[in-house]
Amino acid sequence: MCGIFGFVGPQKLDSGSVHTIVKHAQQRGRDSSGMVIYDGNEFTAYRADYPIGWLLRRIPPLGNLFFGHSRLVTNGTVNNQPIAREGVIVIHNGIIVNEDAAWKAIKKSPTMTIDTELIPAIIATHLAEGGSIETAANRVLKVAEGIIACAALVPKLGKLVLFSNNGSLYVGEKDGGTIFASELYPIEQVEATNIRQIRNESLVIDVPAQENEIEIKEWKNRTIDLVPGLGVSAEEEKLLVYPKPTLRRCSKCILPETMPFISFDENGVCNYCLNYRTRNQPRPKEELFKLIEPFRRKSGDEVIVPFSGGRDSSYGLHLIVNELKLKPITYTYDWGMVTDLGRRNISRMSSKLGVENIIVAADITKKRDYIRRNLEAWIKSPHLGMLSVLTAGDKHFFRHIETIKKQTGISLNLWGINPLEVTHFKAGFLGVPPDFAESRVYSHGAMKQLRYQSLRFKAMLQSPGYFNRSIWDTLSGEYYRSFTNKSDYFHIFDYWRWDEKLIEDTLDREYDWEHAPDTQTTWRIGDGTAAFYNYAYYTIAGFTEHDTFRSNQVREGDLTREEALRLVEEENAPRYPNLKWYLDVVGVDFTKAIQAINSAPRIYENLPASNLSSVKD
Repeated sequence: MCGIFGFVGPQKLDSGSVHTIVKHAQQRGRDSSGMVIYDGNEFTAYRADYPIGWLLRRIPPLGNLFFGHSRLVTNGTVNNQPIAREGVIVIHNGIIVNEDAAWKAIKKSPTMTIDTELIPAIIATHLAEGGSIETAANRVLKVAEGIIACAALVPKLGKLVLFSNNGSLYVGEKDGGTIFASELYPIEQVEATNIRQIRNESLVIDVPAQENEIEIKEWKNRTIDLVPGLGVSAEEEKLLVYPKPTLRRCSKCILPETMPFISFDENGVCNYCLNYRTRNQPRPKEELFKLIEPFRRKSGDEVIVPFSGGRDSSYGLHLIVNELKLKPITYTYDWGMVTDLGRRNISRMSSKLGVENIIVAADITKKRDYIRRNLEAWIKSPHLGMLSVLTAGDKHFFRHIETIKKQTGISLNLWGINPLEVTHFKAGFLGVPPDFAESRVYSHGAMKQLRYQSLRFKAMLQSPGYFNRSIWDTLSGEYYRSFTNKSDYFHIFDYWRWDEKLIEDTLDREYDWEHAPDTQTTWRIGDGTAAFYNYAYYTIAGFTEHDTFRSNQVREGDLTREEALRLVEEENAPRYPNLKWYLDVVGVDFTKAIQAINSAPRIYENLPASNLSSVKD
């Protein structure tokens, strides 16, 4: 999940063009970088635990033959790209999801922690078995699964091979040579000609041959693991509690008496049920087919699909390709809390459907620092209404889709948002009453936002640590979510009924979609924050977003009340592996954070005899 770029030509590429393709590559990731350059005599490789701009200031000027990599670290933090093995040196955008099976298929073993090592190993094996360089890419794409967009140099043969299985690679002609990049936009910006997309094919380019091994120079500066593994059972896991309090619950759904602003009628039915409007009754599909007809094109991509790799956006992509027969580009905003599981499912879906995935990566180190500062403030004064500040950084998702629309020239965007994911309680714990007329998961309105922000400001005063450098990032992200106009914007589940079993069965059967090892639910398993905030909600209030989601399913007739109660008992259990992952990546001590939650006053232990009209910590 990175940006790759390069140029091979008879003369030096102009500095403006170099700047354009390098800058755009960094939009896709800036956790580390790498370059391979030819100085007229030999190839040299460079790699660093720094952004690509930092690296370019420390290596020789780029000439007429170079290729580079600006990395969003997924797995293999220890090993940066380019990766060299057996006389082949590679830069790779994507994630290989069948590493173990692929290594067995070529009867070799890895020596590094990074999945990219498979690519030179497969190419070297293929060539050793008598295969040609022209067919080497096909062998890689046959053995390895997941997104693979790659530049592979075989210096002894004097060949550079460009190939991709999902279309995240474009080539064009510039100054008599070949220029390439992960996306179309930078290639167009440098005014390249004869541009084409590489998808399920390869392009072999002649380059100078070199017998001796390419030297790799490296700058290491990694002090923390950007992608730690999921936590395994440890002594600290014993700190987690699962109290299972006895709560009065709605007689129709399963919402408890600790739900903000809840009330019950004489039959024990809650006001959330009494005011519920059915959400999962889609309009005729023909309406959507009619809406999208003006956006269809004879050639090229037609729609942007916001894509988290989660269950619902994955199934939405499946419908868009197979039912609507549209040609999509998927867009992913990685803000540092997307787990490797989520990224692997992005890779699975994109490669199997042959769909280009455009990534906009935040400055992940900075984003995680913001989360750490806000989490430290929350720990000092736990307040359920302030948990939402921990996820405020991902709201720039809405800002950058407008960027992608401009860069691609595609205006139509189709979203796969689950219509039942409505969680009134998150704002309710801040003092905001539910808007039962809300028809969207994300509602809008200036007055509603102003009220929400004023209540949040009052809560922030209880712990001044919230007044830190993250404030502008938080406010601007929420502005883009709530106030910016959204055009040519439709929801796929307004026209297809959301069916959990059908969705899960389809993803498992057709895409080998990956599940989390620490929970049976498939909801939010690629979100690193969910395990933490749900642990806090449950420990302090006795319920989580799973209770609200399952209650909506009960109201829709998709589950019985008994089924919902059984499901949430498992889904609300603490997820130690993900909790450990989350606290590790943001740099907060596990024991400190969990003890803060465990020692916070529990709402249900001091519940008044009358039902709540509002709930505060």
